[in-house]
Amino acid sequence: MFTFVVGIDADEGRASAQAETIASMPLETDDVTAVLVHSFSENREGGTVEQVKSVRVARSRLEDAGIEVTPEGYGGDAARAILNVADEYDADQIVVAGRKRTPTGKVLFGSVTQSVILDTERPVLVCSGGE
Repeated sequence: MFTFVVGIDADEGRASAQAETIASMPLETDDVTAVLVHSFSENREGGTVEQVKSVRVARSRLEDAGIEVTPEGYGGDAARAILNVADEYDADQIVVAGRKRTPTGKVLFGSVTQSVILDTERPVLVCSGGE
């Protein structure tokens, strides 16, 4: 069994790019699981991860490719959520989507992708954000 942990933010284009990248890999899909992780910064209305459109977009594409999907919703820091889920599922690979930011923007606002890459020993696949 090969397990991807996929960090999904609210952007449908990035979610679609991540799902398409995984679906296009030459894998035996019946031995592949994708855990879609969405981190809620605030969830005052009590929404579920299945209600996030970008998660639904990724899930649909992956399931169409025959890949088993497990959605996971977490609160708080997105990078920490991705890394915790990767540890919990003993992920074989983490998949994130990059965003175009200036070096100054990364310093000021942080970068989930950069944090994930620097804080894990697992392989990380960075997909184009589709921007």
